[in-house]
Amino acid sequence: MKKKSVSVLLSVMLAATLLLSACSGNNKEKPAASPSGSLPGESPAAESASASPEAEPPTRITIMLPLNIAETPPDTVEKVIEQLTNTELTYQFFPADTYEEKLNASFATGSLPQVTYLKNQSTFLLMKDAIREGQFWEIGPYMSEYPNLSKMKEFVLNNTKVDGKLYSLYVGRPLARQGIIYRKDWADKLGLKAPETVDDLFEMAKQFTEKDPDGNNQPDTIGLADRNDLIYGAFKTVSSWFGTPNNWGEQDGKLNPEFMFPAYIDTMNYMKKLRDGGYMNKDFAATSKTDQTNLFTSGKAGIYIGNMQDVNSLQKDLIKNAPEAVVDTHALIKGPNGQAYTWSIPGYNNVVLFPKSAIKDEAELKKILAFFDKLMTPEVSTTMFWGIEGQHYEVVDGKAKELDDKEKIEREVKGFKDSAIGEPETNGMLVPYHTLEARIHAEQWIVENEKIAIQDPTAALDSPTFTSQGVQLQDLIKDATYKYMYGTIDETGFKAMIDDWNKRGGGKIIEEFNAAYRQ
Repeated sequence: MKKKSVSVLLSVMLAATLLLSACSGNNKEKPAASPSGSLPGESPAAESASASPEAEPPTRITIMLPLNIAETPPDTVEKVIEQLTNTELTYQFFPADTYEEKLNASFATGSLPQVTYLKNQSTFLLMKDAIREGQFWEIGPYMSEYPNLSKMKEFVLNNTKVDGKLYSLYVGRPLARQGIIYRKDWADKLGLKAPETVDDLFEMAKQFTEKDPDGNNQPDTIGLADRNDLIYGAFKTVSSWFGTPNNWGEQDGKLNPEFMFPAYIDTMNYMKKLRDGGYMNKDFAATSKTDQTNLFTSGKAGIYIGNMQDVNSLQKDLIKNAPEAVVDTHALIKGPNGQAYTWSIPGYNNVVLFPKSAIKDEAELKKILAFFDKLMTPEVSTTMFWGIEGQHYEVVDGKAKELDDKEKIEREVKGFKDSAIGEPETNGMLVPYHTLEARIHAEQWIVENEKIAIQDPTAALDSPTFTSQGVQLQDLIKDATYKYMYGTIDETGFKAMIDDWNKRGGGKIIEEFNAAYRQ
């Protein structure tokens, strides 16, 4: 596949996002108490500068990555990272909402920098042909030379391999963060316990809508706030509770896509019933994440299904509008068969690649990999993720506790946090110290979720047709799913859309994934 065709594929992603996407455990090695290993009260930057004499000039590295906040961060954290790693770094931040456009243009013109972060697993999927064409460095043969990179989780690395070869490092995330965030004060007022089953959850959504939980004698509340995202919104999580496989599953000895399973239909019926009853926002297919969170934080909606780690920001904004509000988290929701399941990601939410157009030879590649090896040390990874001790966090009981100025932390640290490779188990970064009870519960649920997590059997498999047509074909299913839940097509109409998916290339995808699965 030539650059031009990859450019076209990347452009397709502007119209649709495919799956998966989107986050820890205790490290065995006690991490440094501050980015420099300095004692509390000492300057990490100054300590690092005086403690690490430079025998060679700094390595110059340019890094391109998506920005998930409104403004480019200042170089406060960057300077410390440079001192700790003996580098001169140039960070090229581009807004996440338009990142694929920039990635597309840079790829087409051969101007990707030495270190190129993708945006998510969908971006990685569409870059695979370019990887096969040899436009990025294979790094697998070098990994054993770097003691810290060698600690990265093998099963996650395997999930990022292309044709059995490793080209990328990953940004690690817990396998299964999905659950519910809900208004506990509303539930207590109405005599409701945390939902244990999908039926309990439905009843909570119904009562949050009908029983005036905010006590203002107005019919102005709803149960569930959802958004136009079948993956990271409510749908995929609810679907996993019903027993739907994670993207693909085995059926009669053969892999089939999730939407061919009865549990997927059951999930659509459940969501349709919530919508028809007015127990969720009826325009959810056209609701952005910002508008979804606003429904919850404004006090209109009482249930949010998704990443439970979002509870901190949701609670912070909610109490501005409802100071008396109390939130909590819950997971392990049982489906109709009495079993609890949840879907999981392949252990990462993004990867970083190394373009041959920007890295001239093996010697330069090794210097860049040496930089990432340093990023995988406790002091540097802690700096990347938490910022500077005393300015952005403090150490409490051997854990990182964010300071009160959340806006400062987001402005100065968030851009770097999103690019930290590995995870606490492998890079030794400080794990978080939480005070919000709902977040403490969320972390406990995440650990429990991993025990029942449903893996995607195709995560490490390749299908050429899926690579070239998967995004477009998934649009057919996405459209059909929304139409079904909105009541504009019935089950016959939905199955007709599946037939169309098969004819347009879906059948070929099934053949190719099954062939790879049997190898």
